[in-house]
This record gives sequence, C-alpha cells and structure tokens, in this order.
Amino acid sequence: MTSRLANFASENGVKYFMISFTDLFGGQRAKLVPTQAIADMEEEGAGFAGFATWLDMTPAHPDMLAVPDPNSVIQLPWKPEVAWVAANCVMEDADVDQAPRNVLRKQIAAAADKGLRVKTGIEAEYFLLTPDGSQISDEYDTAEKPCYDQQAIMRRYDVVAEVCDYMLHLGWGPYKKDNEAAN
Repeated sequence: MTSRLANFASENGVKYFMISFTDLFGGQRAKLVPTQAIADMEEEGAGFAGFATWLDMTPAHPDMLAVPDPNSVIQLPWKPEVAWVAANCVMEDADVDQAPRNVLRKQIAAAADKGLRVKTGIEAEYFLLTPDGSQISDEYDTAEKPCYDQQAIMRRYDVVAEVCDYMLHLGWGPYKKDNEAAN
C-alpha cells in the first residue's frame, strides 16, 4: 500500500507529522510522529489513552486510535518540516461517537443525503499580551470597547498581518472556495 502521507512528506520536505484530534472542549490533542512511521499510522492509527483527554472516557476504556486523514494534511508555513493532519478517532474498529470530528463527519453526510452542503469557518480571536502574560501588550489599548479599533489594529499591524498571511497560506479564509468542511 502506498502511503499518501509518506509521499507528501517526500515531496515537501516534511520530517514530522502532527496527528491531531479535537477534544470535547475544543482543545487540540496530538502526537508528533516522524515521517518514517507515518505509513503505519496512516493504516493503523496513532494510539492514545482516551481517558487522558477530554473525550468522556475512563481508564477502563481501551486505547483509542487517531487515524490520520490524508485529505486534511497541511504543511505549517512557520515550521515547514512539520505537517499537521486531522485524525478520525477510532476505538475497537468503530468511530468514537463523541469525537467532534466524527460528529461533524456524520452531520456532513446527513446534510448531503438531503442535498445540502455544510460550510464552516473560523474566526481567529486573540489578545496580544506582554511576555509575562500580565497585561495587554499595547499600552495605548485602553478603550472601553477596543474591538475593531482601527488605530489599535495598525499599532499591531506586523503581528496581525503575519497571522493573516499564515492563515491564507494554510487555505483558510474566503479565498479557498471548496475546502472540505471536516478539515
């Protein structure tokens, strides 16, 4: 069997894959896997103790496998030797019902059965803090309602533009028309 992820690594200079899934609180859980092991992971999945994450499991549950989806792979523009790949959570050869990506995949399929198409998006919201995290990094950001403040955006233009550039490089935003909703 040819590994699509191994081929991707070879073609793009990837050394490691971040096999990732989302827990019930929206946190990203992952394992960093060397390229040499990705073919096995693509076939069998990366093992996780489900109870160690927020997936509503106990230590009595068997190990969970995160099976990477080659259709979701993206190379990190800020660390090109790493590729991120979404995974489908499986336990004992069945989807983990409460895993958010599995729930989304089922909803996409149900919508498709009704002739509908699911579209999703992100809204990147963040605060820029001082290195010690004790306060907002922009000492002039004192407005009672600072959201959408044009002057504040321009004071932090370099950082905001860098984040936007990375998001566009990753294929996020209005410029990527047919990105799969489950990625």
